[in-house]
Amino acid sequence: MEELTLITPTFLFSAISLLMLAYTNRFLSYAQLVRTLKDKYMEDKSAITKAQILNLRKRLYLTRNMQLFGVGSLMLSVVTMFLIYIGSQLLSAWIFGIALVFLIISLSLTVAEIRISAKSLEIYLSDMQHANEPVDTAKK
Repeated sequence: MEELTLITPTFLFSAISLLMLAYTNRFLSYAQLVRTLKDKYMEDKSAITKAQILNLRKRLYLTRNMQLFGVGSLMLSVVTMFLIYIGSQLLSAWIFGIALVFLIISLSLTVAEIRISAKSLEIYLSDMQHANEPVDTAKK
């Protein structure tokens, strides 16, 4: 195995920083959506609004975990740099490997959250589509 240098774990810094920015923006938009959906649900307790709220709860849970694993990956990268600095090459390689696994988990959770977000939009669009369908009076 090739020796890790201080440069290797620093490559994760920019990637994780951008990911964390995206995750934070996503979280903030969810916070606004929660407030909007709550008000809407208090006025009209429709099944569509309830489905949106349940969907949003899953998305918030995933986003929280995406952030936790992203931060964990960043922290382990810093620990890796420290271990390289003090000359603990084998331990630094293992810790860096764990940091990469955390990043993989974070990205996998992102994919799952994107799928759920798409489902949420499908629920919203189906509600709009049903509202705009003409009433067929011939069937009555």
